[in-house]
Amino acid sequence: MNVTVEKLDAKKVKLEVTLEAAKLTEAIQKSYKKNVKNLNVQGFRKGKAPLALIKQFYGVEVLFDDATDFLLNESYPKALAEADVKAIDYPQIDIKQMEEGQEFIYTAEVEVYPEFDLPEYKGLEVEKPVYVVTENEVDHELEHLVERNGRIESKGEGAVVEMDDIAVINFDGKVDGVQFEGGQGENFELTIGAKMFIGDFEDQLIGLKVGDKKVVKVTFPEDYQAEEVKGKDAEFDVEILDIKSKEYPEVDDEFASEVSEFETLEELKASIREGLTQDAENRGRNELNSNLIKALAEKAEIDVPNAMVETSIDRMVRDFEQRIQQQGISMDMYLQMTGQDKTTIRDMFRDNAMSVVKNDLLIEAIMEKEGITATEEELVAKAEEIAQMYGGQMEELKDMLLNSNKKELEMEVTTAKVFALLEEHAVLTEVEKSTAHNHGHDHEDHDHEDHDHEGHDHE
Repeated sequence: MNVTVEKLDAKKVKLEVTLEAAKLTEAIQKSYKKNVKNLNVQGFRKGKAPLALIKQFYGVEVLFDDATDFLLNESYPKALAEADVKAIDYPQIDIKQMEEGQEFIYTAEVEVYPEFDLPEYKGLEVEKPVYVVTENEVDHELEHLVERNGRIESKGEGAVVEMDDIAVINFDGKVDGVQFEGGQGENFELTIGAKMFIGDFEDQLIGLKVGDKKVVKVTFPEDYQAEEVKGKDAEFDVEILDIKSKEYPEVDDEFASEVSEFETLEELKASIREGLTQDAENRGRNELNSNLIKALAEKAEIDVPNAMVETSIDRMVRDFEQRIQQQGISMDMYLQMTGQDKTTIRDMFRDNAMSVVKNDLLIEAIMEKEGITATEEELVAKAEEIAQMYGGQMEELKDMLLNSNKKELEMEVTTAKVFALLEEHAVLTEVEKSTAHNHGHDHEDHDHEDHDHEGHDHE
């Protein structure tokens, strides 16, 4: 095999691969064995006609398609390795010569890892966020815990619908006297003030009692997703079936022992404070990493290959689809609700994908220049750290990470080393920040976050 490489631009090359005639003969033989059962020759049982007669009756060209596949599948990966080309997409193949008894020649144009000059990555000047946890934040998390442990109970006889109550209703909506899709419901639990329904629908139920009926009048917005009702007036026949409210427990030692492993309220608050502090440290570290790679990326000029961007978008779309499915929404439902299509969804992620790919290329370049690798001990330690976060079958998860997911594990360890190197040599300005408005922490679950680095396979 002979391989020559022509550089077309900074991110694309053309390989010309020449295989000796014997390789083509061998591939034709393999194609014959695969296809002879489907080629009939008079005087021979099906699948028994010799190669020479197949060529005579059908022409050798009938075997070329599969022969080509055999040759490309075997030779293309070897050609990449011989030419030291790191391909990032499927090649565009052009057969230049395919004639029995002659050399088999083809070209392959393919996008490759782009060439670029790695900027100076030591001495980056960036902000280092330092998040401070206050007692107000601890109290706020405690309030969330109280809310999650509230009990929903029906209000007493004669009670009326009030703000924040849950009204259990039947409703039947009509536009111009005609029912419309999605406008009917039975035993629907509507939280007053949650703005689940359009306009002031919920406000119009305030003051009603169980058994009351009312015609609620609203107007659909002009930009409403359902074409048949947008901008139109609607009337809903509503019946109040039940009125519920949420009762909250007293915040004391008894509450702490019921909702946690702790015996006293102070111990529970200390646990919450510890979790918030850990989250604050993680948040500060992640933002510092983001600042470091952003500062480096601003100095770098990289012509990012489109194939890498599209692969990154594929991952982002899959992640997005999984997230909305967890909320009970399929992608088709989401597209219908938002009036978007798959192209607009992909475009929504394009800029972020460009940044992610560029950042990853810079990180990998630093790894190569600094000779950064992951030791077996480091991989085991990281696998144990991740497994501990999920609990349960820790050993099984650890084994899976060290085997099936070893490549991703190596990338996580080496990426962390790159950021440690950047931080060590950076000029940092500490900026104190508040953790306010970043609630939602669960004192029993401490999220592990790190730089979102995507692995790019080298073909």
